[in-house]
Amino acid sequence: MCSKRVSVYILTQLGVSLSTDNLDAYRTSRAPMPFCFVKFNNCAGNKGVRYETNSLDFKVRADGTMYAVHQVQMASKQLILMVTAWDPQTLGRWEAIVRFLVGEKLQHNGHKPKGRKSGPVDLAQQQSDTLLPWRQHQSAKGLRRQKRDWVIPPINVPENSRGPFPQQLVRIRSDKDKEIHIRYSITGVGADQPPMEVFSIDPVSGRMYVTRPMDREERASYHLRAHAVDMNGNKVENPIDLYIYVIDMNDNRPEFINQVYNGSVDEGSKPGTYVMTVTANDADDSTTANGMVRYRIVTQTPQSPSQNMFTINSETGDIVTVAAGLDREKVQQYMVIVQATDMEGNLNYGLSNTATAIITVTDVNDNPPEFTTSTYSGEVPENRVEVVVANLTVMDRDQPHSPNWNAIYRIISGDPSGHFTIRTDPVTNEGMVTVVKAVDYEMNRAFMLTVMVSNQAPLASGIQMSFQSTAGVTISVTDVNEAPYFPTNHKLIRLEEGVPTGTVLTTFSAVDPDRFMQQAVRYSKLSDPANWLNINATNGQITTAAVLDRESDYIKNNVYEATFLAADNGIPPASGTGTLQIYLIDINDNAPELLPKEAQICEKPNLNVINITAADADIDPNVGPFVFELPSVPSAVRKNWTITRLNGDYAQLSLRIMYLEAGVYDVPIIVTDSGNPPLYNTSIIKVKVCPCDENGDCTTIGAVAAAGLGTGAIIAILICIIILLTMVLLFVVWMKRREKERHTKQLLIDPEDDVRDNILKYDEEGGGEEDQDYDLSQLQQPETMDHVLNKAPGVRRVDERPIGAEPQYPIRPVIPHPGDIGDFINEGLRAADNDPTAPPYDSLLVFDYEGSGSTAGSVSSLNSSSSGDQDYDYLNDWGPRFKKLADMYGGGEED
Repeated sequence: MCSKRVSVYILTQLGVSLSTDNLDAYRTSRAPMPFCFVKFNNCAGNKGVRYETNSLDFKVRADGTMYAVHQVQMASKQLILMVTAWDPQTLGRWEAIVRFLVGEKLQHNGHKPKGRKSGPVDLAQQQSDTLLPWRQHQSAKGLRRQKRDWVIPPINVPENSRGPFPQQLVRIRSDKDKEIHIRYSITGVGADQPPMEVFSIDPVSGRMYVTRPMDREERASYHLRAHAVDMNGNKVENPIDLYIYVIDMNDNRPEFINQVYNGSVDEGSKPGTYVMTVTANDADDSTTANGMVRYRIVTQTPQSPSQNMFTINSETGDIVTVAAGLDREKVQQYMVIVQATDMEGNLNYGLSNTATAIITVTDVNDNPPEFTTSTYSGEVPENRVEVVVANLTVMDRDQPHSPNWNAIYRIISGDPSGHFTIRTDPVTNEGMVTVVKAVDYEMNRAFMLTVMVSNQAPLASGIQMSFQSTAGVTISVTDVNEAPYFPTNHKLIRLEEGVPTGTVLTTFSAVDPDRFMQQAVRYSKLSDPANWLNINATNGQITTAAVLDRESDYIKNNVYEATFLAADNGIPPASGTGTLQIYLIDINDNAPELLPKEAQICEKPNLNVINITAADADIDPNVGPFVFELPSVPSAVRKNWTITRLNGDYAQLSLRIMYLEAGVYDVPIIVTDSGNPPLYNTSIIKVKVCPCDENGDCTTIGAVAAAGLGTGAIIAILICIIILLTMVLLFVVWMKRREKERHTKQLLIDPEDDVRDNILKYDEEGGGEEDQDYDLSQLQQPETMDHVLNKAPGVRRVDERPIGAEPQYPIRPVIPHPGDIGDFINEGLRAADNDPTAPPYDSLLVFDYEGSGSTAGSVSSLNSSSSGDQDYDYLNDWGPRFKKLADMYGGGEED
């Protein structure tokens, strides 16, 4: 049985001589000098086996010779390399860890089997394992310190070491330890700084240890400083820097950024079309095989039309199509399991992880819409709009409710006037043939339409329209009873106003559009505001029923409008309306009217005048210019007044004489228009003549005088006003005096003769303090209730105390204090509020039992006596109202 193993043979060893003076602690190996030979036995003749290391400074040839690729400075310490042999055919990988010790003496060649680390070497027994960072030169005068210290090369420590711990790394010593006792220590992160005590050093021997397993992902390197002091703590050597690097091991699986990736690719895509990228990260060192991730597709679901529809770039993670035949109508989605493996994809040694890539096949317009049938039919009544005539159904295998599926319909031929349009139902994608312009049965009884359907999105490249994307639509028009219509609507005629009744104006007839129906049309009035017209029900002849007056309120801008109705006898009947407009030409049938109707003027001329004009209901040329003149009768008009023409529409009226007595005068004026024949009118203007001030304005007295009152009348009116005011003043004074007397006058009769009771009014609400001394002991309850409890059941007086449990109402003391009456009332109120037998509403508490055992004597002992034992003279001091009583009792002996 063949066993596979890696053998390492050391051809030479890098070393330094610590006793020579020309070396500065480094030995330079010159490339490509081989120093080690690697041999691998794979039981197959080692054909095609390749070697590699985890270091960029060293390479292994195909024959197993290890060499340095460039000049490398090696410190006097250990060197750890990982050598990997892998077969590209079987993808098998084998590894071996090689540890080299750099010392002063050459050692025998050896080899290290696969998978086994070299055992720890007793560094205390080998001088080559000891670092002398502090070095001195020997001179004739003795030891001389070198100007600079050694630079210690990095110390490599593999992560996840199993120990045993503490594990020695290196020994540091000074050449002065032969003269004095030296103590060694280290400082820095991992020693005396967090994380604490990862590294330790023996203060006497200078051996440095690692105390626990290392984790490169937690910390990849450490920087420490080594110190050498004497027993008194004095510095013997300068501190040196120590760099410790953690060698990576493959202890982390690749981790995908997402567990589920979503991508899409168009259907029909060519091979090599990019789909998506998946990414996995490995926490191990990316410069070594431990962190180099490779991808591969594990499974594809469904495996249609091929089991390998996609491929993935092993290094970048890009997924692309590898085969043709993607069809969304067959497979809408693929689920691909992607595996990421480190160690450059070596499934035997690498760690793996998986993720899911969901690839959605997106739709392209590779299926043209097709009608489900080649012909469609529909029917529409004439004169109807926004009516759906027919529904056109199509089939499209593309993704519903997408631009590749949404249908657009066009009418190719058969509708030159644009009576129809086709709208798309957004839910069903059907085409709805709709009437947008009314059709006329008498013009077109049927329509033959050719329609075409397409998508919102253009067809994909290379896809042709189907012959089933065109169909024919036959639309029949049904006849309906149409309303008669007036060909000239609105109809306008012109005539003069004032035509006599019964005059024929015009014939306003309607036309029935139903040429294929034998129907009669009858006419009637629908609107005639002034009731001026009549219409013949058979032929539509319009005649006047009254005189047409242009000046009527029913006329707007010289036009009179009337509406007529034309109705046929179809089933159902239909009717139409027409408007007749009559333009009335004006004739001179209205005389002008003088304006204004009233005016005022000063009694002396040349102070002011009256501007007059005229208003005529007619229009030009039957209006101005007007002629204003005074009539010859009565003669006083022309004697007192005169008219001066200003222009064709205005004139001035003024006094002819030097003075005219104040008053109101009716001045007649004849106004004539310019019509043919002209019309005139005699209008009266009331002119108030009054005295005026220097500004030409009537004075107040003058205005009154002008109203028709003389001086005597004005004086009489003023006297009446003064008398009226005096009477009002006297009445007010009398009322105030009467009120005062009512409060101050004495009794009108003698108090001695007044034996009637009198009601006296007092304005005060209460008496003094002596009025509040009440004796409430008479209201106390009896001490015993035997006389009540012993009565027969059912017999009870109103003034008796009720039998049964009652609340404890307060008891007044025998001799209460007058100030306690308020407390007594408040206590009684609280007792009533807490009484469970009381009604839930406010009620009147009736106290009808006063108790027995009153300390007051009986009033029956009081009787009238005529003896003179009682002196009633004090009644005389009580005022006149008690005088009669004093005379009855006090003056008996004198009588």
